[in-house]
Amino acid sequence: MDDTKAKPAIPPVGEGKRGEKGYLGYLLRQAAGAYRHQMERALADLHVTPPQFAILTMLKAYPGISNADLARLTLLTPQTVSTIVNNLERAEAIVRRPHHYHGRVQQIEISETGKTLLVRCRERVQVIEKKLAEGLSPEEESIIRKWLVRVATAS
Repeated sequence: MDDTKAKPAIPPVGEGKRGEKGYLGYLLRQAAGAYRHQMERALADLHVTPPQFAILTMLKAYPGISNADLARLTLLTPQTVSTIVNNLERAEAIVRRPHHYHGRVQQIEISETGKTLLVRCRERVQVIEKKLAEGLSPEEESIIRKWLVRVATAS
């Protein structure tokens, strides 16, 4: 077998199948990966991961929800959410309380420490989000947002 055969050059991001000629699904995945990488770098020194940020964000928006609800809202597995919740509880960013009516259900709320941490995280993520929308008119941004929601809700 001859290994001297030239391998095809892999195009840089934004070109070939990694650019406008690529499949939409691949481009969405590529964009999501780039966004996640930016978030990881922005939150690293706060010792917060993008999934932890998502959990804190949803707990602030929907106080008292359960692990199962968090998993659905953050698109994470229940096992992953359980691990994240344990770590956030250890860091005193959240508190768990028994549900008023269902003794086995734990309600989770963001603590004051968690709220302070979330504010710091959100400031950094807002910088990334501003860059995402840079150069878009309000109408273009609205179209993109509607399209993304439509993609997410298609069955």
